[in-house]
Amino acid sequence: MNEPTQPSTGHAAKVIAVTVAAAVGGFLFGFDSSVINGAVDSIQGHFELGSFFTGFAVAIALLGCAAGAWFAGQLADRWGRKKVMLLGSALFTISSIGSGLAFSVPDLMLWRVLGGLGIGIASVIAPTYISEIAPARYRGSLASLQQLAITLGIFAALLSDAILQNAAGGASNELWWNLEAWRWMFLVGVVPALVYGVLALMIPESPRFLVGKDLDEEAARVLANVTGDLHPDERVAEIRLTLRRETARSWDDIRGPVFGLQSLVWVGITM
Repeated sequence: MNEPTQPSTGHAAKVIAVTVAAAVGGFLFGFDSSVINGAVDSIQGHFELGSFFTGFAVAIALLGCAAGAWFAGQLADRWGRKKVMLLGSALFTISSIGSGLAFSVPDLMLWRVLGGLGIGIASVIAPTYISEIAPARYRGSLASLQQLAITLGIFAALLSDAILQNAAGGASNELWWNLEAWRWMFLVGVVPALVYGVLALMIPESPRFLVGKDLDEEAARVLANVTGDLHPDERVAEIRLTLRRETARSWDDIRGPVFGLQSLVWVGITM
């Protein structure tokens, strides 16, 4: 693979900046998974919920997260990485506002599922985009920023919960505009969600997606401008070859002698 031995300071900064922007999706994942910790007791008291429904209201976001993660790859291949990032940002923004203003349990659950869809999308697209935009020799270290962002998101959620609770004298007490502190815990999520959306507008599209859409010249420009690749056309050719190999794969790869499938596939199905 023909890449610069050492990227210039300017290109290294661009790669890091683009990677950090994508990793904000991990921050949203960490934030959403932890922000409800400070609000759960107040939610239980406000809506007079039992233990089962309280736990379900907390965990239901994971259903949306699983669905978002499932469809994110297909949407990214069809629309592009940037548009899917924007979708994740929009869903999480709407969820944060809806959860903060929820007037009933079904209402709250709906917004939580919607937020789960958003963070499921963001958590899948972020590492995908990073792996496709980062130079090979730095891919591993840059991909770890996703995990760091998740940790920072958890920390930020717990910190904001504590600040809001202390400011109001309790999560169930009113803070601003006649809204309880627990509602503001959700509303704060609008800030990182909007930041994620703005950053998604500023970063370039994935070279891999561009090549898949036959936009080779644009892909080469992204590689040259962001990574400083001295041979962007060769990199584009390598990406196209990889895509052709992946397209060539079919159901024949998993067919086998055991009821039509490979033994390992049946092991996975039965687990």
